[in-house]
Amino acid sequence: MSQAAPSPASQPATNPNGEPVKALSAETKAARARLESYKANLTQTELGLEARRHSDADLQRLRLQIEPMIEGIGAVIAEQAPRLEASKARLGQLGPKPKDGEPEESADAAKDRAEREAAVAELDETQRLARAILLQAEQLATQIGDLRRAGFARALFEQSDSILSVELWKDVIYAIPRELRAQGTTLSDTLDQIQRNATFGALLLLGLAVGGAVALYEGRRSLARRFVKRDPDTLDPSRRSRLLAALTAFFLGAVPAIVGCWIVWIAFDAADIFPSRLEQVVAALLRGIAFVAFVRALIDAILAPDHTNWRLISVADISATRIMSFGVTLATVEMVGKIFESFNQAIAAALPITVLSRAVFALAMALIFAELLRRFANKATEDEACLGPYVSSEFTIGGPVRTLGWIVVAAIVASVLGGYVALASFVVDQAVWISILLALLILAMNIADEFIGNTFRTQSRIVTALQANTGLRRRSLEQIGVVATGAARLSLIIMAILLVLAPWGVESTDLMGSVRAVFFGFNVGDVTISMSSILIAALLFAIVFTITRIIQRWLDNTFLPATDLDAGLRNSIRTAAGYVGIITAGVIAFSYLGLSLERLTIVAGALSVGIGFGLQSIVNNFISGLILLWERPIRVGDLVVVGDGEGYVRRINVRSTEIQTADRSTLIVPNSNLISGIVRNRVRNDRIGRVLVSIPVPRASDPDRIAEIMRRSALAHREIMSEPDPRVIFKKVTENTIDFDLVCFVDDIDSAGRVASDLYFDIFRQLRLEGTGFPDGAPKPPEPDAQDEKAKPQDDDEGLTLLKDKSPA
Repeated sequence: MSQAAPSPASQPATNPNGEPVKALSAETKAARARLESYKANLTQTELGLEARRHSDADLQRLRLQIEPMIEGIGAVIAEQAPRLEASKARLGQLGPKPKDGEPEESADAAKDRAEREAAVAELDETQRLARAILLQAEQLATQIGDLRRAGFARALFEQSDSILSVELWKDVIYAIPRELRAQGTTLSDTLDQIQRNATFGALLLLGLAVGGAVALYEGRRSLARRFVKRDPDTLDPSRRSRLLAALTAFFLGAVPAIVGCWIVWIAFDAADIFPSRLEQVVAALLRGIAFVAFVRALIDAILAPDHTNWRLISVADISATRIMSFGVTLATVEMVGKIFESFNQAIAAALPITVLSRAVFALAMALIFAELLRRFANKATEDEACLGPYVSSEFTIGGPVRTLGWIVVAAIVASVLGGYVALASFVVDQAVWISILLALLILAMNIADEFIGNTFRTQSRIVTALQANTGLRRRSLEQIGVVATGAARLSLIIMAILLVLAPWGVESTDLMGSVRAVFFGFNVGDVTISMSSILIAALLFAIVFTITRIIQRWLDNTFLPATDLDAGLRNSIRTAAGYVGIITAGVIAFSYLGLSLERLTIVAGALSVGIGFGLQSIVNNFISGLILLWERPIRVGDLVVVGDGEGYVRRINVRSTEIQTADRSTLIVPNSNLISGIVRNRVRNDRIGRVLVSIPVPRASDPDRIAEIMRRSALAHREIMSEPDPRVIFKKVTENTIDFDLVCFVDDIDSAGRVASDLYFDIFRQLRLEGTGFPDGAPKPPEPDAQDEKAKPQDDDEGLTLLKDKSPA
């Protein structure tokens, strides 16, 4: 019996060279199966988008379906990347393939090379397939986002008849009879369903729910009076007490109302006594009641209209009351408008009636908001007229805020009059939404500042526990608190921005994707720029640099003192260790960033070309500025002498340093001059200053007596340091005089000029009392009197002292 020929499917697969292809590994098969599933779903979604127009809800649903696919494809790429790198490394260990004319490698080596090349090709193909599908998914998500934004803009700027149009009012009048008949039909259907479903159990359940909701709603005030600790006798409560009271007032004012409305809705939905189309009207009513309670509780938490000393922001009593009344009024009108809108949708009202009702409520909101702005505009002058000089400072809606408010009012009115009712309603909703978000942001930022920042600033239990368990200093914990507070504030602001942009059709996933791209890396050519990589590289540099400093300190304090090396060699060893550590830290940081030595060489070559074309001085000053900021031979606030100029360092920039002299002028010194030139820093090590008083007296004077007068005058001055003690030096003998120098020290060089002036006055006064005159040609001081004894002349040192008083800490 002849044997059947093997089928093509049973034959092993071969490549174009006729060599058998190795079967895929199990991991690769599973990865490709996942990728094929993702590709099929994406292709189906893409065809569905091209076939018909989808609503915004459908587009949002499709977007939510694509997000997990993008994450899954990214996970496949992340799983395959280490395997691909490992396979390439194993292939690289075999070295390059022998060229023509070179001895061929052994059969085992050739087989091993073929297997490794097949593994690399398999993984590389999987990666390329995954990246292609990922690109398709990202493009599809972008397309859906563009369709949503286009639909949003199309609906927002759809024009209808203006409220001033006669045709609109004619259409409304013609539609009223039909609407009355529709409402009658709706009422009849509602009564019929009530008769059918209004059993005793359903009515009892609904009654209990409504009674519980009313009890919760009305019981808020008694709960607030019992649990909100706002003592009117406390004149200056702490910030934490005010925040705790505000949070309690907010939750007790909002949560019971929200819970009560939710209970009523659950009972109403279970009773099923209304037609389904009217259930949305009831839902709108319950949402509106909860919304009004929420707004009232939020304003009460921040402004505390009845408790002046417990407010989170400084607002006068009348302003707080006014904001509360207008806020509740705006929330109520917004609630009624939403109820009417839901009712029009439920009865399928005619378009003219829907347009008219939305326009009327938008105008009502605009007029209420305009009245609020007008009241605050007149308040300042009214209060000043009533209270005279005792007007207290308060928060007012003024400046850019009032201007922005009037722009919003004008936009709403213009949109309604122009027929863009949808735009006017959207602006109203956004104004209310942004106002609520700002209030919540103020409350949340106050909570973050107090419970995060202030916790680390004070000696709280958390700070005490951290100090005991971590050994951190109080100053370090305060810095941690500042950083944590800043991070919390930034997170709250980003969250608020996302919530503001959400109604505009901007997806938070788009923004968060951009944030993730910046933080986790995006490619520019073959270079990956990543904020996280930069932060980690900076952390690695800081760690290595800290280790370097520890080693230097060990060399200074432990190792080098135990050797016989001289001080100069010790300093050289310490400096060399520092340079080695800094270079090592830089190499590690650059290596982590993926900057190889070849790329750094290219950058250095480009910089050398620029420097060669005339940037030598700029680069010299730049590097000198870095050296000044690093080594700190001079610091801001130091008193320095540079050439003929002397003054206080006000600012060290990258290119130059600003020094303010005694005559109030600013000396701009290039940083290279401070590095390569001679600079005298009078306060480098300490602020002790020398006072030199030179006194010429006639040759016939008694030197011992003169020295005693000068020494006694120095010892009597309260600012002269006793250690080192003042010394009198017999300086020289001239034709007519003998000259003495009094050398003493003060603990602050800023007072050297004033102390020298005091000593001159006192010494010359004592010499006059001794009857010692002045030689011919010697300078004669003015005749002292009571006014001169109190005078304090200002020499250059005095001018520098005044400058120092205004220098930064």
